[in-house]
Amino acid sequence: MTNYEICFQGEHYAFSEIAAKKFLGESAVCHPRESFEQVFQSVRKKKPLLGIVPIENTLSGSIHQNYDLLLENSVGIVGEVNLRIELNLIAPSGVELSEIKTVYSHPAAIGQCRNFWKSHPNIEIMPTYDTAGSVKIIAEQGFTEAAAIASRQAAEDYKMNILLREIEDYPENYTRFLIISTENINFGIPNKTSIVFATKHIPGALFKSLSVFFLRDLNLLKIESRPLRGKPWQYIFYLDIEGSMKEQTCQNALRHLEEIAGFIKVLGSYPAAK
Repeated sequence: MTNYEICFQGEHYAFSEIAAKKFLGESAVCHPRESFEQVFQSVRKKKPLLGIVPIENTLSGSIHQNYDLLLENSVGIVGEVNLRIELNLIAPSGVELSEIKTVYSHPAAIGQCRNFWKSHPNIEIMPTYDTAGSVKIIAEQGFTEAAAIASRQAAEDYKMNILLREIEDYPENYTRFLIISTENINFGIPNKTSIVFATKHIPGALFKSLSVFFLRDLNLLKIESRPLRGKPWQYIFYLDIEGSMKEQTCQNALRHLEEIAGFIKVLGSYPAAK
């Protein structure tokens, strides 16, 4: 099996790294990056060849920054993976829950634990750049009245205790991650396609655009709108379609869409996550 290298945003044992190893296997070599922009930049330079970024969560919704970066960068989607997100309250050994005054974590994780904050209104919330990075901050700074919200693996790596397990609001907490690359790497039979397009500023443009898929019985799995920069109150649309650009039906739909839309970019055809 190929030992792939892949970059991700955050520290080791962040959920992005866990998702990367779920997709590529435990032998994958994972390289941390400070930001999503750096992940895209590294992949553009093929250092390494692959990157992984979260694109949506079942509780907090879409990660709009990564939708924008997909449009702005010359990279494609070559795969996807869904990961169950288990959020744990982690503290140094010997620290009790009653002693915790501050909790560190990424804003997305913080937002997925609203019931915990309601039950502990006196705890100060401290947003950080990463879930696993929050555990690292506490370990390196030697904080004794602080905790972090992160993965079980991060607690084990920094030799900390899990005070409370799975404090997310709902157990149906999944994040969808995209595998990106500048190369057309084959991870299986493609059965899902992602595109982005802008409609012309005319009445019925969006209806006509979506009709090209309906007329060919192509199932639309997701639609996401984002502002069209530089043109107030105009939008671009991201679509996930059930099908592959290797299929004639999808090719015909895109040719039809080109007649209606002002701009189209195919982000990739890839195997859908199980």
